[in-house]
Amino acid sequence: MDRILQSCGIALARDRIDLLWQYHNRLRQANPELNLTRIHRFENMVVKLYADSILPGELTPLPSPLLDLGTGPGMPGIPLKIAFPDTEIVLAETRQNRVAFLEQTIFELGLSGIRVYGHAVTPSFEQMFAGVITRAVEHMDKTLHRVQGCLETGGLMIFMKGPGCADEITAAQQAFEHSFKLRQDTAYSIGNTPNQRRLVIFERTDTPPARRRQQAAEKHRVRDIQSAQNAKYKDLKKLPTPKGMKKHNQALVSGTKQIRDIIAQCSGKCLAWISGSENQPPPENLPGRAAWYRLAPELFNTLDVLGTRSPLLLVEIPSIPPWQPRAGLPPGCTVLVPFQDPENVGAVIRSAVAFGAEYIVVLAEAAYPFHPRAIRASGGAVMHANLMQGPSIEELPTDLPVVALSMTGTPIFEFAFPQSFALLPGMEGPGLPKGLEKNAVSIPMSAKVESLNAAAAAAIALYTWSQTRRI
Repeated sequence: MDRILQSCGIALARDRIDLLWQYHNRLRQANPELNLTRIHRFENMVVKLYADSILPGELTPLPSPLLDLGTGPGMPGIPLKIAFPDTEIVLAETRQNRVAFLEQTIFELGLSGIRVYGHAVTPSFEQMFAGVITRAVEHMDKTLHRVQGCLETGGLMIFMKGPGCADEITAAQQAFEHSFKLRQDTAYSIGNTPNQRRLVIFERTDTPPARRRQQAAEKHRVRDIQSAQNAKYKDLKKLPTPKGMKKHNQALVSGTKQIRDIIAQCSGKCLAWISGSENQPPPENLPGRAAWYRLAPELFNTLDVLGTRSPLLLVEIPSIPPWQPRAGLPPGCTVLVPFQDPENVGAVIRSAVAFGAEYIVVLAEAAYPFHPRAIRASGGAVMHANLMQGPSIEELPTDLPVVALSMTGTPIFEFAFPQSFALLPGMEGPGLPKGLEKNAVSIPMSAKVESLNAAAAAAIALYTWSQTRRI
């Protein structure tokens, strides 16, 4: 055994060789009953099992404590412990007959600083480790997901792989670009044998959930809400309705991307992070003045009207001032919004902000612009839009310079937009009231389509107008 290991570049002291020999004998004895390995020839066992397990410790400093994920009969963990006795190691194995074998082996070899964890390692496993090592065949991205809860910041995920794993590395980098970085990729052979191996090491760059929860609890005022009779919860429950939003000047934001963008762009308007579990802490860039409401799951599900199953963000929203059409229109485009569908409202607000409309007038028929669906459709643009509350579409002044969208209007590419005007898309169903089509424009399209979605038509009109401003 010593000669074979030395041929692989591994030199162990006599007492270490003796321990490895004891482990080998136990593996031999238990293998017929437990099917621990399919490698039986002595030289192959030393090369493909023991040398293969020890070489990563020769190629990179081992972090400690180190979790051996999917250790099976104890590899690479037990050979590593024998070769590098100062490293603290935990062997993770779910099959109970192997757990018993490992525990008995540790006892008989008299090894210290090594123990067995006889359960599955999932993202909810939160004992902290400086490193995780695995010889398992699971794809790298799946393993990186699995160790989310137990690998500390700066910790190493060490993969013992065959040579053909380039696609796995790429997939893992793409899936975890914000939480892991590739630190080492070393191709090597086991001594002078034809056995080619690859040591791939990722370093964790983000903060583990347990630490994020601790940091969030220290940074934010935490409030646990378990009863539907809680006064704060009763107020939150009213927010998906226009009446509740107007009364409290608050709204709920759904969707991971929208929440991330609003925190980045409108941090001063963020009031609270609302989660259905303590395992969903606020992001690190949420201002400390924002509270953290941790709701019982059934209470959270009631608030999650869009069914995202992700935390919500409570934001402050402004009162929408009344529009005074008699005061005239400012230079540029003022968008009149008559849509009853919150998603159409959000979509047209997004386009209006994107293409530089001066004001957005929400007509009486329209859905409330801070409805959760409207906020999501706006991509968060509603948070910094110039909104005003207008009258019913039927009450618009007849002398208002309105440019309406109509199938019978002047083709939009032939139309000269006024210096100041109000753009009025038709309502989803009824279209335009009579009298408002006198200065209408149309969007030419194929006869195969009866009409465009009203918000989509408004976006085209706004884009076309925005281009005329650059001429």
